[in-house]
Amino acid sequence: MRILLTNDDGIHGPGLAVLQKIAAELSDDVWTVAPETDQSGLAHSLTLSEPLRLRQMGEKQFALRGTPTDCVIMAVREVLPEAPDLILSGINSGANMADDVTYSGTIAAAIEGTLQGVRSIALSQAGRYDNGRHFPWEVAEQYALPLIRKLLPLELPEGTFFNVNFPYCAPDAVEGVRVTAQGKLESGLSVEKRTDGRGLPYYWLTFRERLSAFAEDCDLNAVGENHVSVTPLKLDLTDHAVRDRIAAALA
Repeated sequence: MRILLTNDDGIHGPGLAVLQKIAAELSDDVWTVAPETDQSGLAHSLTLSEPLRLRQMGEKQFALRGTPTDCVIMAVREVLPEAPDLILSGINSGANMADDVTYSGTIAAAIEGTLQGVRSIALSQAGRYDNGRHFPWEVAEQYALPLIRKLLPLELPEGTFFNVNFPYCAPDAVEGVRVTAQGKLESGLSVEKRTDGRGLPYYWLTFRERLSAFAEDCDLNAVGENHVSVTPLKLDLTDHAVRDRIAAALA
């Protein structure tokens, strides 16, 4: 089995190192094509206005000056001798759940892999951000491998991939695995205005605490209760029920 690894935290991201250990237990044909720098929040974006620069970091390891989507396309079309059998994206520094999946470069790499016809899994580790950034990587390291092995043989409809989130807790505090739906949060982005040394304004987009009543079967609720969340996501964004209503109205 040929495995491609990528992420959005960059080639030096700590979660990528964890994922490389996990992938090595699955295959001896593991390739890494990851962004040269942090590409978090760039979603399913392409680099079209400047060239892609590829740099080899080691055997079967490459850094690309581009987005996670670029990385998957370059890997499948240019770098690997043949298309991979599996794409693992992550392990992201921070959860990717609910509405945040639309911003995530980690999810975007799995989307692109799915578009390329490759079984794809996005993996993220929940963390804490008070007094620094804290991620219990040992949770993902312990639970990802057996979970991936169970997911691999499952038949999926065309255009479907897995989004996996690991909870913030000690490994022995994990309550199990839940198959979940994508949750819904209130908007969490705010604009923070600051002033530079010359008195000119500049702005940071920041996340604030987001509270909501979570559905019992959603990813947010599962991870909040120390479960590993597995959410099947699909590429088809069509609202089929509304489509039928529109068709009836226009008939």
